[in-house]
This record gives sequence, C-alpha cells and structure tokens, in this order.
Amino acid sequence: MPKMKTHTGAKRRFKITGTGKVMHRRAGKAHLNEHMSSKITNRRLEGNKELSKADSKNAKKLLGK
Repeated sequence: MPKMKTHTGAKRRFKITGTGKVMHRRAGKAHLNEHMSSKITNRRLEGNKELSKADSKNAKKLLGK
C-alpha cells in the first residue's frame, strides 16, 4: 500500500488546531478591497474561522489526518 500524500493545496489553506478543529482564512481579503469600507475588511473579515463539520471531514482527509 503506498503512502498517503498530503494534498498541497489543502495544506496551504487549512491548519489543524491542537484540539482538532480545522481553521481557514476568510474569503474576500486578497484584492479589490479599495471599494470596501474598513468596517468590512478590518472587522468582519479579520482573523481565521473554524471550518464547518461537514467540510472539516473532507479537509482532514486531504491533509492525511
């Protein structure tokens, strides 16, 4: 049986916390932000967010966990 390889796109996008939660960065902060108010970009979109249970199952599979 060959080794399970980590999906390289998933390892850049998701991080697993010590308790097993899968975290991701919020969408919509990469570019085209000049028309957005700082209320949106600085407060609503700041920080990381926990992935939903259904999505985290797939993400963990891609990460080899």
